[in-house]
Amino acid sequence: MNPTLPDPATLTPTALIDSDHPAVRAFTQLHAKGDTERERAVSLYYAVRDGFRYDPYRIDLSPFGMTASTVLETGYGWCVNKAALLAASSRAAGIPARLGFADVRNHLATERLRQAMKTDVFAWHGYADLWLDGAWRKATPAFNIELCEKFGLLPLEFDGVHDSIYHAFDRAGNRHMEYVRQRGTFNDLPLAEMVATFREIYANPMAGNNLASELQSADFLADVDSETKAA
Repeated sequence: MNPTLPDPATLTPTALIDSDHPAVRAFTQLHAKGDTERERAVSLYYAVRDGFRYDPYRIDLSPFGMTASTVLETGYGWCVNKAALLAASSRAAGIPARLGFADVRNHLATERLRQAMKTDVFAWHGYADLWLDGAWRKATPAFNIELCEKFGLLPLEFDGVHDSIYHAFDRAGNRHMEYVRQRGTFNDLPLAEMVATFREIYANPMAGNNLASELQSADFLADVDSETKAA
C-alpha cells in the first residue's frame, strides 16, 4: 500500500460501520451533493448533524444500538453512533473514513446526566475522520442545530478543510468542552473497549447494555429546556 494513501479498510463496510446497508446507501445518494469529494463530505456532515437529534440519555451499547444504520432507523443518536453514520455514508460515497476518539470534560451537561455518571468527563467521545484533499479532517456531527440553539452552544461547522471539533466555550463565554485525552483513530468502532471503559469509570453501572437506567425514561430536551430557563 502507498504510505501516502489511507488504509483500504477506510473504504470497507464493517458490521458497525455498515456502509453497504441499503438504508445507508439510500441516505448517501440523497445527501452526498456536490461536484467534489469535499463538497459531498460537507453535505453529508450537515445531513447527519441536523437530521438526527442528539440524545445522550438513550444510549444503547449493544451492537445493534451502535450500528450506523440504526441511527437512520431511530432518528436519534449520540456522538459515537452519529459519527459512525457519517463515516458509513462517507465510505458509501467513496470517501475514506474512520473514527476518532477522545475523552472530553463537558462543562454543560445536564444535572441529571452528571448525577448518573458521577463525573463530567465523557470517555470515548467520537468523531468522524475523513480523508479529503490528501489529509485527514476531523468532523464532529454530534449536536444538531436545534440543540445548540436551546443550550446556547456555538454550532460546529465543517467546511472539509478545517477540523470540526468541540468549542472550548459556549455563546455566553462559559466553559463548554475540554479535550483531556486522545484515544486515537480506528477503522472500525471499538465497541468492546468502550464498554470495558464505561464499566470501569462510571459510578452508575450499566443496566444490561445501556447506561444508567434512570436516563432511559427521562427526556433530554426537556431537561435542557428546564435548566436553560432556570439559568
